[in-house]
Amino acid sequence: MEQRTLGADLRVGAVGLGCAGMSGAYGPSADEQSIATFRSALDAGITLIDTADFYGMGHNEALIGRALRPADRDRAVVSVKFGALFGVDGSIRGVNGRPDAIPNFLGYSLQRLGTDYVDIYRPSRLDPAVPIEETVGAIAEMVQKGYVRGIGLSEVGAETIRRAHTVHPITDVQIEYSLFSRGVEDEILPTCRELGIGVTAYGVLAQGLLTGTWRPSPDDARRRGHLPRFAAGNVETNLALVERLREVATARGVTVAQLAIAWVLAQGRAHQDIVAVVGASRPQRITEVADAADLRLTQDDLDAIEQAVPRGAVAGERYAPALLAMLDSERTSGSR
Repeated sequence: MEQRTLGADLRVGAVGLGCAGMSGAYGPSADEQSIATFRSALDAGITLIDTADFYGMGHNEALIGRALRPADRDRAVVSVKFGALFGVDGSIRGVNGRPDAIPNFLGYSLQRLGTDYVDIYRPSRLDPAVPIEETVGAIAEMVQKGYVRGIGLSEVGAETIRRAHTVHPITDVQIEYSLFSRGVEDEILPTCRELGIGVTAYGVLAQGLLTGTWRPSPDDARRRGHLPRFAAGNVETNLALVERLREVATARGVTVAQLAIAWVLAQGRAHQDIVAVVGASRPQRITEVADAADLRLTQDDLDAIEQAVPRGAVAGERYAPALLAMLDSERTSGSR
């Protein structure tokens, strides 16, 4: 698989594996099937493994610990998010980026993962009560002790990126980036390129809309308010955009999902600095994702995609107002 560079010298496959779906984030999942998916991804050259200590309340890290064989540890680049707080009932309780909490979070993660270091460690969101310099400084201490190889950020704006980078070199910024979410192009992506920081793009399939297979369902949780693009009045417009994209995909002999993934990768091809993180919990899915990484889009392809889905054409913000308010990235760039 084509390689991309995060930070100064961390080489990973152009596509990364998002593991949240292996712990029930999008419906039921089976551990043995997820483990098979994990190993198929590594064999396909998908080396960046994205998880969080709060996925499945620790289940996801424990699952990766089972799946990660000793012989695979050197080729797997394990990225862990921390700091999100949830109640027993799953309610969002805030973010904890305090320096004294970081060794505690990290210690539990290392235990569950069954490893003595993580490759990239990042706060899941900016803690508004803690200066980013203090959070990054505490992670830098873990780097010095060998428990962490690189420091990442997630959903932060350009100013925060600059401040963090003065404390310790930042390896990558994880942020939503897709044909439906292009606000990163305004300030965040240029800032990362100026500073030599990679971008790991999540949500490249727009929470399922850009798979080309999603259809409305009365019991779909994504229509219950926290993802406005799935709400009545918006989803119809967005599915119409998907159908226009399908015409371009069909002309290229690929799926809508593959075209959407390839578009994100094309935005980083000249600089070799964008990785598309795609969720999967079934081995069959890995083949589709890996083939997308090999798809080279011509300028004619890119022009056709832009005509089918112009920037700003999507209906609805990417999150409900309460969730958007938690994103430092939204303070300096629009969601579209």
